[in-house]
Amino acid sequence: MVKIVEFFDKPIDTSLPFNVIDDVAIFMRNDPMFYRKSFFPAVMKMKGLHDKGKTINPSECLGECVSTAMESYCRKFKINKRPDQLMSDKEKEELINKLFSEEMKQIKDGAY
Repeated sequence: MVKIVEFFDKPIDTSLPFNVIDDVAIFMRNDPMFYRKSFFPAVMKMKGLHDKGKTINPSECLGECVSTAMESYCRKFKINKRPDQLMSDKEKEELINKLFSEEMKQIKDGAY
């Protein structure tokens, strides 16, 4: 049995040619079904906690939403990676923090 990597001098590059964190964030905000069913409810949960003066944990509010987004993103755009391979844990946390800071600014400014 011959492995495909044996035909090449160097390993095959499986990285994506764009910033996946920014692209998934854009997908989350601009895909109508995902936004309505997943992202907006997560932001409203953040708003509710903010309005009550409670401490907001970004991972608790957005972690599941981001995981769902990664699955939807891979499926919709036929990304040749499993959702758990799309981003490292560090990148996923970076996406959560990016969304959290941007949406909290909107919440504080009264956009929601």
